[in-house]
Amino acid sequence: MRIGFGFDVHQLTKGRKLIIGGIEIEHDLGLLGHSDADVLIHAICDALLGAANLRDIGFHFPDTDERYKNVDSKILLKETTRLLVKKGYRISNVDATICAERPKLNPHIPAMQVTLAPLMGISEDDISIKATTTEKLGFTGRQEGISAYAVCLIEKI
Repeated sequence: MRIGFGFDVHQLTKGRKLIIGGIEIEHDLGLLGHSDADVLIHAICDALLGAANLRDIGFHFPDTDERYKNVDSKILLKETTRLLVKKGYRISNVDATICAERPKLNPHIPAMQVTLAPLMGISEDDISIKATTTEKLGFTGRQEGISAYAVCLIEKI
């Protein structure tokens, strides 16, 4: 068994959709990035890649590669899972926290779990997602960005 940790942050901006956990969330701001900027999926990918000693998301899906311009991050998670399986691992579970002042994310967590589970080949019960604020402190509290943290456990097949 191996454990992995991932972190990601993206700036909030006008004119972009807010995609978190593979779902679109109604909000007046979206996340800025080369891809769809899904901060949760990016943190999960980094946790999984790190656990398998496969470097990080930027190594596999660089923001200098036009193939990943505005890409749906669900594709990146599916490919990350494929890389793990190729190396002889399966995902046991994921535990993640999203930090955002607005919008309220708790009502969207079940939809995120339903969306992410098949991409990783695990059950919804194996994906824990929590949402918190930073009590109006820092860039998150000022609503300048959203961050996400993730840990995972993988096992040799």
